[in-house]
Amino acid sequence: MDVQIRRARTDEADVLTEIAHAAKRHWGYPESWIEHWQADLTITPEFIARNEMYVAMIDEEVVGCCALVLSAVLAELEHMWIRPQHMGTGVGRALFLHAQERAANLKISVLEISADPNAEGFYERMGARRIGEVQSEIEGQPRVLPRLSVDLG
Repeated sequence: MDVQIRRARTDEADVLTEIAHAAKRHWGYPESWIEHWQADLTITPEFIARNEMYVAMIDEEVVGCCALVLSAVLAELEHMWIRPQHMGTGVGRALFLHAQERAANLKISVLEISADPNAEGFYERMGARRIGEVQSEIEGQPRVLPRLSVDLG
């Protein structure tokens, strides 16, 4: 399988949002939670224009995405989403390695991630380590998101 990575276009916001929703639903979260996360799962044309957003393509189909949100000293990996049928096929790895390389080329020394708990194992396999937690609550239930970091040297 040949995965191509390129910059996202602002006119792809709707398809990227659809992928984000499908990927989140893949983990079996209640639909009420998906509705609660509506704004967080929406990728706008403005977000794509303001950040380094990338898409993974297989045979002309967008199958995943991720964004680098840059600051002076670190890059935050956001909106890392893979179509469920392509999870476990190398698409996420290709996107992550691309984002990591791009951040390193920009002389960013640290890539940080607030991950879905279901994705922590993937990021750890990619070299991330847990540096903390982000506490939240949804529908009265506590929720803990792992905060991860990758040293880019």
